[in-house]
Amino acid sequence: MAQTIQQKRAAFRALHAQGCFVLPNPWDVGSALFLQQMGFKALATTSSGHAWSQGLPDGSTSRDEVIAHMRKLVSATDLPINADFESGFADDPAGVAQSVRMALDTGVAGLSLEDSTGNPDAPLLSIDDAVARLRAARAAIDEAGGDTLLIGRAENFFVGRPDLDDAITRLKAYAEAGADCLYAPGIRTREQITAVVSAVAPKPVNLLVGTTIEFTLQDIEAMGVRRVSVGGAMARAAWGGLQRAASMLAREGRFDGFADAMSQAQLNALFKKEAGQANDQA
Repeated sequence: MAQTIQQKRAAFRALHAQGCFVLPNPWDVGSALFLQQMGFKALATTSSGHAWSQGLPDGSTSRDEVIAHMRKLVSATDLPINADFESGFADDPAGVAQSVRMALDTGVAGLSLEDSTGNPDAPLLSIDDAVARLRAARAAIDEAGGDTLLIGRAENFFVGRPDLDDAITRLKAYAEAGADCLYAPGIRTREQITAVVSAVAPKPVNLLVGTTIEFTLQDIEAMGVRRVSVGGAMARAAWGGLQRAASMLAREGRFDGFADAMSQAQLNALFKKEAGQANDQA
């Protein structure tokens, strides 16, 4: 049976209550359906992966384009979708609230708000400004029923300000402002991860793993992390496969780059199954 928006949101919230789950990031409907077939329990959008699929750099897609993308992924899969909602596509808390209301209408089960500015000279919002924006997002969610998770992100390590103490101060303030889950993308060491988990406990923490690391998922769970996302890593892996195959063909006239490709039969079977299930649910 097709899952309702309320059921998706309830399932997503339950995933954060115990254990640790992987939240992979598709960049289009096909990759979302593929990951659903792989057995993942929830998915998250990726601003970078979506932008690259449109021939754009990360951070250059409009609010309307992002909203349309979110709506498409929510409609395509039975899994809960967490939205990478960047900085809320607004300059002030009222504008963030308006953007969040638009995001909620797509049916997403969670959304993440960043505290980055896009200004290299002052890459982070002040904590007061970031808190005000999160409070506005929290109020918008509560007015809509309160069943969508709000994720507060401290972007220190992503914008060249790798100050763990400041990141933790921000995350604690975001938790007090109503964030349900906390996220400091870019932390990598055991000491950094456990410090963040301890600081915001009992609220769940999202860990970004976008490159190869020394830890297994079991190691990460033992550190107290509740969910692991991969950002644009899967999109980059797909682009890497394209790059290798295209480079061999363009530079050497060789077709070896297709050796690891999925077969047409495999892909047709996968999407035929998905299309059949969608027709059964219609």
